[in-house]
Amino acid sequence: MGEPAALGCRVCCKSSWNQLQDLCRLAKLSCPALGVSKKNLYDFEVEYLCDYKKIREQEYYLVKWRGYPDSENTWEPRQNLKCVRILKQFHKDLERELLRRHRRSKPPRHLDPNLANYLVQKAKQRRALQRWEQELNAKRSHLGRITVENEVDLDGPPRSFVYINEYRVGEGITLNQVAVGCECQDCLLAPTGGCCPGASLHKFAYNDQGQVRLKAGQPIYECNSRCCCGYDCPNRVVQKGIRYDLCIFRTNDGRGWGVRTLEKIRKNSFVMEYVGEIITSEEAERRGQIYDRQGATYLFDLDYVEDVYTVDAAYYGNISHFVNHSCDPNLQVYNVFIDNLDERLPRIAFFATRTIWAGEELTFDYNMQVDPVDMESTRMDSNFGLAGLPGSPKKRVRIECKCGTTACRKYLF
Repeated sequence: MGEPAALGCRVCCKSSWNQLQDLCRLAKLSCPALGVSKKNLYDFEVEYLCDYKKIREQEYYLVKWRGYPDSENTWEPRQNLKCVRILKQFHKDLERELLRRHRRSKPPRHLDPNLANYLVQKAKQRRALQRWEQELNAKRSHLGRITVENEVDLDGPPRSFVYINEYRVGEGITLNQVAVGCECQDCLLAPTGGCCPGASLHKFAYNDQGQVRLKAGQPIYECNSRCCCGYDCPNRVVQKGIRYDLCIFRTNDGRGWGVRTLEKIRKNSFVMEYVGEIITSEEAERRGQIYDRQGATYLFDLDYVEDVYTVDAAYYGNISHFVNHSCDPNLQVYNVFIDNLDERLPRIAFFATRTIWAGEELTFDYNMQVDPVDMESTRMDSNFGLAGLPGSPKKRVRIECKCGTTACRKYLF
């Protein structure tokens, strides 16, 4: 879906060179200024195909021309069309819908109006998803590309969703920048004073491959903007962002959108952050009453030490907005601290609990639980007790689980 939809999708113009020059003169336009020459004169651009028929073994397609209204659609024989990709996609959509409706894939000589209308809506949806995919990739600040796919229904891009790469801070909330950093020559092999984790009385989070080696519930302290180490420091993992190519896809079992990986992800590797608006718990309560009626589960409590703030990813978020719940997930959540050390405002990071193969859906447990970590490896805070896991999405209503795993608890909360 990453390619422009119109590549190579052109057919012959029906106006002569002289006719076009006359039209340009009447409109006081210059053909060269329009990029028109004898070489490219005979090109029209196919936007999408609307219908199909077969007459005496000759195939014809009703063509929607880019830049022209539907009233200018024309039937064209197959040999006039050079848009191979659009033709292939049209027949793929046609065959899939014929199988769904009639359990056969061979197209009839004429399509019934309902089927033709479906193909038009499918073509429009695909173009809308292509534009959305391009918008997402233009906004992302991470290495991994995003693709979008819907082969299930006619739903297009979600309305009123804005892609962001980091927290959007709500009114009255401040993210204080860290004042000091480490002075290590080698943060992994020769940390000075325990590096940034040691300065906060915690263990170094990663091995030399960037895989987390802490138990679930232990916080991660990465090097920050004040540190002497560079970009390649082994203690800079979450801050580098998503590095895997991921696909937002429409599920076929009623779970809406989901996310799958297009690459193999090794166990304990960082996958993505959960980002959105940081709001107060009071504001979260107000919004939650609205979201209850929509069955939404985008409110994620930041209750590492206190339940003061919540992340709301309903309208502002990244690809994690589309990650579904599973009672047997392949992602685990960790609290992460980098440039802001306020323990009430951790960053939320997902790491792989096992090897995840290309094509697998990514999931996390919306109602995660964890066994208490041993006392020697986790700091006991004098004010707030044992530091633990970040909160799961705000638990408000009893929602039926559709994960389908053998470990399914039947309800999300």
